[in-house]
Amino acid sequence: MSPLEIVAVIISALAVWTTTRRSLWCWPLGLASVALYGVVFLEAKLYSDMVLQAVFGAFLVYGWVCWRRGLRDEGQVVVRPLSARGAILALAAGAVASAAWGLAMARWTDASLPYLDATLAGFSLVAQYWTARKHIENWWLWIAVDVVYVALYLVKDLYLTAGLYAAFIVLAILGLRSWRAGTEVPAVQPL
Repeated sequence: MSPLEIVAVIISALAVWTTTRRSLWCWPLGLASVALYGVVFLEAKLYSDMVLQAVFGAFLVYGWVCWRRGLRDEGQVVVRPLSARGAILALAAGAVASAAWGLAMARWTDASLPYLDATLAGFSLVAQYWTARKHIENWWLWIAVDVVYVALYLVKDLYLTAGLYAAFIVLAILGLRSWRAGTEVPAVQPL
């Protein structure tokens, strides 16, 4: 456990906690978190997770813009449900991206657990996109991904990070509950 990992854990936890609270502070904290974790994952040879941090950076900027545009008058972020069609398309895209990413990592790098790492990275991108778009379903996907991430980080001896992802599961449950209270339900949800 390095000092860098400790700082990354603290900032990451704050970023997710502020997301559960629907606070705009989640975005700059998230940017700091991904920068730190990019280095942590490089050192652990989890290259998909390292690349994921850079992509998350772009998604974080996108999410920040989306959330700024979607504020209620009192400053609260409006949460919207995801259509079944949108969910299917996003999950299919995550599966295709995961397979391609895993193949690339297995073929051209010395990545540790390239297919598992790529799959978690691919579906994390889907969850991050859903978060940026203010879809409450992001929390369900984060819970599933984070459960597997805990096991991965234990295998890689990143115990503090595994603990962080265990805490992310709890925060995702809290986020789900909090966001349910702020969901706008449309009259008809098209497929």
